[in-house]
Amino acid sequence: MATDKRDLRRVIAASMIGTTIEWYDFFLYGAAAALVFNKLFFPKSDPVTGTLLAFATYAVGFAARPLGGLVFGHFGDRIGRKRLLMLSLMLMGGATVLIGCLPTYAQIGVAAPLLLVLLRLVQGFAVGGEWGGAVLMAAEHGDSARRGFWTSWPQSGVAFGNLFASGLLAFLATTQSDADFLAWGWRVPFLLSAVLIGVGWWVRSRVEESPLFVAARRAAAAMERAPALEVFRRRPRRLLIGMGLKFGENLSYYVITVFSITYVTQVVGLTRQVALNAVLIGSAVHAVATISSGALSDRIGRRWVYAAGAGGMAIWAFAFFPLLGRAAPGAIILAVTGGLIFHGLMCGPQAAFMAEMFPTRIRYSGVSLAYQLTSIFAGSLAPLIALAILQQTGSALGVSVYVGVAGLISFAAALLARETRGKSFAEIDAEA
Repeated sequence: MATDKRDLRRVIAASMIGTTIEWYDFFLYGAAAALVFNKLFFPKSDPVTGTLLAFATYAVGFAARPLGGLVFGHFGDRIGRKRLLMLSLMLMGGATVLIGCLPTYAQIGVAAPLLLVLLRLVQGFAVGGEWGGAVLMAAEHGDSARRGFWTSWPQSGVAFGNLFASGLLAFLATTQSDADFLAWGWRVPFLLSAVLIGVGWWVRSRVEESPLFVAARRAAAAMERAPALEVFRRRPRRLLIGMGLKFGENLSYYVITVFSITYVTQVVGLTRQVALNAVLIGSAVHAVATISSGALSDRIGRRWVYAAGAGGMAIWAFAFFPLLGRAAPGAIILAVTGGLIFHGLMCGPQAAFMAEMFPTRIRYSGVSLAYQLTSIFAGSLAPLIALAILQQTGSALGVSVYVGVAGLISFAAALLARETRGKSFAEIDAEA
C-alpha cells in the first residue's frame, strides 16, 4: 500500500521538517543548560553545582517523554498519526517560545527555575509523542524495499535540529560579548521557534493520514482499546530489544553533544565557540551518516549496520576524551564527528528496525514506548552521571567506560533482534 512518489516525498519532507523543528527546540535547551541556565537560573551555586542543577532541569524533560509516548501512542493508534503530530508541534514550539520569555533568578527569584522546569516538562511530553508519529508516517507511506532509507530522513531531523540549534548559538557566541549573550542573546534562538512552528504547521497540514492506519481503522477487529497494554502483554521481548537498541544510542548521543560542551568549556578551558563549532560540524556529518546508514540497512540488513555502530561507539568512547583533552580545535572536531558517525550507523536504521517489530494496530505505542522509556535512564541521566563521575574521580576514563558499556548493550540487542529488512507490513501484521 505504498504511496505514489510525489505524495511520498511530501510525507518525508513533512516528517523531517517537523522532527527537525522539534529536536531544534529540545536540543536548544541542552546547549543552553551547559552555557547559560547554570548562571541565570542557579546563580547561588558554584559553577559545577550550578551546571549539575541545570542538567537536572534538562533531565526533567526526559522524565516526561515516556508519558508523552504513552499518551500520544495510545491516541495515535486510536485516532491517527497526523492529528497527534500537529498537537506535538504546537506544544513543543509554544513551550520553547515561553522559555525565551522567562525572567531570570535575579528578577523573580526561585520562581524562575520552577517555571523553567514546568516548561521543560511540556517540551519532554511533546517530544515523547513526536518521534513515533513522524517515523511511522514515513514508514507506513513508503515501500518495504526502501523503508530504511525513507525513515532515515525523519531520523536525520535529530542531526539537523542539533545543527541549527548549535549553529545559531555558535553564531551568537561569535558576534556577541559574553555580557550581551547572557543578557539577551541566548533568548533569540528560543523566540525564533515561533516562526518555525508556522512553517512546520503549514507543511504537515498538507499530508494525508497513514494509509495503513486508515485501513486498520476500517477493520474494527484490528483496533485495540488499550494498545500500550497490548505491547506489554504480547510483545515484551521485542519491547525489551527495542529498549536495548535505544540505550547505547541515546546515552552516547547526549554525552557527545551535551556533556562535551561542559567538558570543553569547564575542564579543558576552551571557549564555548570551540565546543559549539565542533558540535556544529559533527552534526552536519551526522545527518549524512544517518541517511546513508538507513539506505545501507535496506541492502545488507538492519542488524549488522546497527551492530557496527554500537560496537564502534563502544570502542570510540575510549578515544573521545583523550582527543578532547588535547585542547586543539581540530582534535575536538574529530572526537565529536567520529562519535556522531558511529551514532549515525545506529540512528539511520533505527526507525525502520523498531517499526518492523510491531503490527499496525499497536505500532505507534510500541515504538514510542521502546524509544521513550529508555530515555529516563539513558539520555536524561547521561550528562548528570558523566559529570558526577568526572567530579568524583577527576578523570574522564570512568565516563568512557560508562559510554562503552552502553554501546555493548545496544550491540547485544542488535544481535538478539530478528532481521526484518524487506518485510512488508502486511506480512508483519499477518504474523501477529
